[in-house]
Amino acid sequence: MKALHLLLCLMVTLPLYGQHHKSAYAIYTSKGEPSSYEAMLNALKHKELVLFGELHDNPIAHWLQLELAKDISKHTSLILGAEMIERDNQEALNAYLNGQIDIKGLDSLARLWKNFKTDYVPLVDFAKSKGILFIGTSIPRRFANKVFKEGGLKALDSLTNEEKAWIAPLPIAFDPDLPQYKKILKMAHSHGSPEFVQAQAIKDATMAHFILNHLNEDCLFLHLNGRYHSDFFEGIVWHLNQHDKQLNLATISTVNQENIHELEPEHIGRADFIICVDKDMTKTY
Repeated sequence: MKALHLLLCLMVTLPLYGQHHKSAYAIYTSKGEPSSYEAMLNALKHKELVLFGELHDNPIAHWLQLELAKDISKHTSLILGAEMIERDNQEALNAYLNGQIDIKGLDSLARLWKNFKTDYVPLVDFAKSKGILFIGTSIPRRFANKVFKEGGLKALDSLTNEEKAWIAPLPIAFDPDLPQYKKILKMAHSHGSPEFVQAQAIKDATMAHFILNHLNEDCLFLHLNGRYHSDFFEGIVWHLNQHDKQLNLATISTVNQENIHELEPEHIGRADFIICVDKDMTKTY
């Protein structure tokens, strides 16, 4: 009788524990419908290009980038690329990938982000271990700063031919009326500057240019970038479409919410897949 009573208690209480299960993140489709990692992987693994829009300090995004790279590589050949490596640092990155220098040497030769060792080295080391190309796609930051501080895109005309090889071919296509660019003007850190928007545009155009330069029909290109560069299918995507509107690509975005069990309306349509992370998740810096 006691055993039966205990069994009945377990049957009643176990569902209650399930209802209080803590989850760090949830995945949604562009329409805000619940999805899963497996469904996302199945949808992405046959694409030519995947743009993974991250929040730079979000550990869930960095972990899923690594897991996605590992799992995609089981199905198809992979090329990796990232905003976090500037074009003029590609030679140093190649030396690291080829085992010619260690991480300390890479840190001394390249301008690495402050969270590079914690957040990006695992993915770079995965590429190194598998012989996977890893492409830095970002404009050297000093050139983006030049656009911002010295009068906009026209400031790039003074670059040498060698320097221009590290950015998208000039002049770039530019539409200041794109909704995401117009939002930038309202953001406090941009100081409402049209030049800041143009600096963002040359970043987007440069990443798009070097992605296109390294696309391979036999490989999937997985690219890491701040979410703002691909959210709502603008930024990099817009520039890609200026050259090839037939690309079989998909986007991912990362968002923070207090309640991850329903996607907030502002995030609907942000990307093909939206990774919704608990806002209390620890930051990497």
